[in-house]
Amino acid sequence: MNKLKFLYLLLFISILASCSKSSDAPNSPEIPEDLNPKHLTIFSVNDVHGQIDNFSKIKSIIDKERESTNVLVVSGGDLFSGNPVVDNHPEKGYPMIDLMNRIGFDAAVIGNHEFDYGTQFLKKRMEQSDFAWVCANVDMQNSDVPEPFEYKTITKENIKISLLGLVETNGKDDGIIPSTHPWRVKDILFERAEDIASLFSKVKEEEKSDLYIALSHLGKNGDSNLANNFPYFDLIIGGHSHSKLSTEVNGIPIFQAGSNLNYLGKISLTVTNKKIESISYELIELNDINEYDSDLKTLIDEYNNQEYLTDVIGYSSRYHDGGMVGCFYTDALRIKMNVDVCFQNTGGIRSSLNEGNITKREIYEITPFNNGTVIYTMSVLDIKKFLRGSGSGFYYSGIKIEQVDRDVEIRDLQNNVLDDETTLTVGLNDYIPAVHDSYFPDNAQIQSMTDAETIISYLEETSNQVDYPICDRYFRMN
Repeated sequence: MNKLKFLYLLLFISILASCSKSSDAPNSPEIPEDLNPKHLTIFSVNDVHGQIDNFSKIKSIIDKERESTNVLVVSGGDLFSGNPVVDNHPEKGYPMIDLMNRIGFDAAVIGNHEFDYGTQFLKKRMEQSDFAWVCANVDMQNSDVPEPFEYKTITKENIKISLLGLVETNGKDDGIIPSTHPWRVKDILFERAEDIASLFSKVKEEEKSDLYIALSHLGKNGDSNLANNFPYFDLIIGGHSHSKLSTEVNGIPIFQAGSNLNYLGKISLTVTNKKIESISYELIELNDINEYDSDLKTLIDEYNNQEYLTDVIGYSSRYHDGGMVGCFYTDALRIKMNVDVCFQNTGGIRSSLNEGNITKREIYEITPFNNGTVIYTMSVLDIKKFLRGSGSGFYYSGIKIEQVDRDVEIRDLQNNVLDDETTLTVGLNDYIPAVHDSYFPDNAQIQSMTDAETIISYLEETSNQVDYPICDRYFRMN
């Protein structure tokens, strides 16, 4: 065989091999990974406020979903303050985090009530957590509290999710803090969400994420503003306003799952090429669910079995709504603290009072924040300035208050008008002067008991039944 024929033979064999390889290949080209649909289910809770009973049902629902798809579990903030089993545990808040760890939560945004126990306990609860805490507009500074992630990227098999955390900062007219006790966040720096959100506009691109979610504790209006002004997010999962919410603003879906663990939000997503192809939402009413995780329910029952909370300390002759409780609260503090006047902010009354025996649990539910108590000596003029300038409404006891044109008139219980120079002792929970500090003097007498402990002590010492058929002792300057 001459050299030329040999070269033709090699060329022929090469062509045959190439054709053979081509015929074995698939008819359609391989689809890039980002073009394959990716499926995810997100379960969310918000504004749980210490309520733990339905966690056993949540675990059952989530475990079943994990058998068939990728699952992400998140909290929209305010895990604490509202259940004495959690709030009065020797390690405040411990049962809440323990149960969330066992369920397998992935992330939680810091809510305003996460600061209610003070920095010492927040530090412990964050260190206890097996999930990520996110909040971009807080700097823990020298508080010893671990710094949360500004955002956290979590991968669930083939889908990558970035979560940015934001907390509201409407706790003080002349400051930038969340709606919590100002003295408990004095070593922490906050920024308004709208001042820093633009810094995180490129997170999705930088992290190469399939989804970018705002895990928000800004409330319904805050989430709408976020969607309108910072449209970087694929969706927003919110909290703070206790809303049952499934809406869309500026093309961005916004969800919120009620409060007090009565509901579980379920978001089902299909993502293709980093965009939401389909999305559906279900608000699961947990009180209608019968299936539960038996092991977790046993643990919850153990946490709930605190005998001291069932101690009977008084009797309520009727059902009292929040307004009626406001009158009872201020009377109890005024009498027990032996002062002339008592005020209570409406937001500090967190529960009604049922007819029948009153237990310690009920008082801790009415006022769950472990606020201290203080006594001030103030002139009537100082009290008027506080009522005119605070912009808030208060229940009160010991005086009569009426608005006259743009002024405030204060009378004693015998209906005598009190002149501006008259001095009165004012007893109240220490949250009020902490928020409205410019209206209170520096002569505070700090008391040894919290407001809840003061009311419990009052009930234990009186033989009178609690009976407030109406409450007409509320004032807010118009």
